[in-house]
Amino acid sequence: MATRVFSDEELEGLRSFPAIGKDELIRYFTLTPADEAFLRKFRRSQNVLGAAVQLSTLPWLGFVPDDVPAAPPAAVGRLARQLGLAVADLAGYGEREQTRTDHLRQVAEFLSWKPAKVLELKELDEFLLARAMEHDSPSLLFRLGCEYLRAAKVIRPGVVSLLEKVATAREAAERETHARVAHLLAPERARGLDGLLVVDPKLRSSRLHWLGTGPVQASPNSVGGEVDKLRFLRGLDADTLDLSALPAERRRHLAQIGRRLTAQALVRREPNRRHPILLTLLAQSAVDVLDSVVQLFDQTLSGSESRARIKLRDELAERAKLSEGRLALLDEILPVLADVGIADEEVGALLREKIGMDRIRAAHAGATIRLPKDHGHLALLAGSYSYIRQFAPKVLEVVRFAGGTDAKPLIEALTILRELNATGARNVPDGAPTVFVPSRWQGYLD
Repeated sequence: MATRVFSDEELEGLRSFPAIGKDELIRYFTLTPADEAFLRKFRRSQNVLGAAVQLSTLPWLGFVPDDVPAAPPAAVGRLARQLGLAVADLAGYGEREQTRTDHLRQVAEFLSWKPAKVLELKELDEFLLARAMEHDSPSLLFRLGCEYLRAAKVIRPGVVSLLEKVATAREAAERETHARVAHLLAPERARGLDGLLVVDPKLRSSRLHWLGTGPVQASPNSVGGEVDKLRFLRGLDADTLDLSALPAERRRHLAQIGRRLTAQALVRREPNRRHPILLTLLAQSAVDVLDSVVQLFDQTLSGSESRARIKLRDELAERAKLSEGRLALLDEILPVLADVGIADEEVGALLREKIGMDRIRAAHAGATIRLPKDHGHLALLAGSYSYIRQFAPKVLEVVRFAGGTDAKPLIEALTILRELNATGARNVPDGAPTVFVPSRWQGYLD
């Protein structure tokens, strides 16, 4: 089991001394006067230096490797200098296992550390279970367990023993997860969840695969497809599932498993493992699909609006070109009209003679209608009305909006639109709110 989490090389590294940095060297391998007084009672230089290594290593690693003389040379050298001993004095320390374990016991008592006994291991189990409800990675749980033990001043048990604790916690987390959602797994809903894994003849795939397949581009068909998903999910009450009994990290983890595994792989899992995964995936899908519907609606509608703006820009440019001739004509007319020396009764004849009737008639024929405040943008957008009708009513039917006091008129207008779509009526009722309409579009309403 342990080798499935760590390789043999990694396991050996977890049992041995790691490399040490400068900060750790200073923090953990600096002796206080009380430390030195405690160490001097071991008398023999070999035992004094060996016990010093254990004294410094226990707070650093949370355990002491069996091969004490293999401690980082920089650490041994620093301790030796403080104790006035030679580094070579450490050679051969711990060859007698009983000596090393006796020294570790005394060091632990001096530092107020405890061995991992029944009570400590029970508390470790509880800690690992709580973390396993949030994280499922065995290597992460192992690291969190080591940090917990060190913070609690409990000597870390062997690597394999701790990994077995991690495995037990993960299994307990699965049982606890099922217990917390069991009230949501009535027989009818359980059948609905399992139905997600069955191939639907119309879709030619499982509903699970269908829900996990996102739209390729923003289009009326894509919006309609996502709306169909949203209706299907709501038919399973996915939008009302209350999974707050599970930690957010656990819900996220289970949903990720559901997305990663195929329908066939999930079918092979036991119901007590499969159903919590499908529940969380269903609830998350309800949120994701709703977001997708709104995003696609926004992108598709914005696309129509953007095309209308481009067309408006081109039309305004063409209008400007047509106006150049009329502006040039105006430049010739204004000096005549402004000349007070020319009698009023002579102005018309003079302009017709100077400009020519052909130019005057052509300019008059090319007269353009005055533009509204938005220069005709909304009118151009209305040209896409049939396109927008392909998806807008579907979105308004399934998406409900909420807002503050200022948004109330707009929400009321959306309700009216929804009713018009449902009944097929075309006339907006009298008294419908319009205060949210931008001033540049108010003219259309008038």
